[in-house]
Amino acid sequence: MNFRFDFTGKTVLVTGGVSGIGGAASVAFRRAGARVIACGLTVDELAHARAHASFEGIEIEPLDVTDRAAVDALIGGLPALDYVVNSAGTIRRDAEHDPDVFDEVLDVNVSGGMRVCAAARPLLRRSRGAIVFIASVMSYFGGPRQPAYSASKGAVRNLTMSLACAYAADGIRVNAVAPGWVVTNLSRGAREDEARNAAIMARVPFGRWGQPDEIADPILFLCSDAARFMTGTVMTVDGGFSSAG
Repeated sequence: MNFRFDFTGKTVLVTGGVSGIGGAASVAFRRAGARVIACGLTVDELAHARAHASFEGIEIEPLDVTDRAAVDALIGGLPALDYVVNSAGTIRRDAEHDPDVFDEVLDVNVSGGMRVCAAARPLLRRSRGAIVFIASVMSYFGGPRQPAYSASKGAVRNLTMSLACAYAADGIRVNAVAPGWVVTNLSRGAREDEARNAAIMARVPFGRWGQPDEIADPILFLCSDAARFMTGTVMTVDGGFSSAG
């Protein structure tokens, strides 16, 4: 973790914030002095975060981003909010060719983020805060086994740019990071598939998978004053994957 950022006195909401990239962001913000509300969906992941020493001092809350009433209630109950990290996401490889599953993935990955942004906008207008979405290198290309995930991340990229324009008059910056291949629960299928893993690593110039905390630092940067003139940016963080031929 890089602790050069100081978010003392700031409040951060991280959806999907108890594991993976979101979990790493929650821990990084807390270590940088922020009040952090980290949200998760399942009982198991919430319990695991509450029991983990690195989440000490972080407020762990259940949240289903597909439930607008729950989103509005949680955010509406906050006295102040400075930053939102939209990290809640899902992938359903192969099953995504079923139109119903396709809709479910988009509801979490795209519409869920929009629900959070709409609910948070009044508070972020008061703080002149920032939003960071988690896009993906798959925002730029298709995935034959995960058409919904790829489509959703392409939509997140465009939603980031659209809200950046829409929210600029409120003083709210909206950016995204587009991670490459990172060690998370969502990437386990690719990592455990020997042929797939070898193909991915052959194209990553660094020759390794990224770690969640290597995505957390760019997230903190995009929320910090160092990025005060950045909005509508989708920052690729992929170990050079998208640069390789």
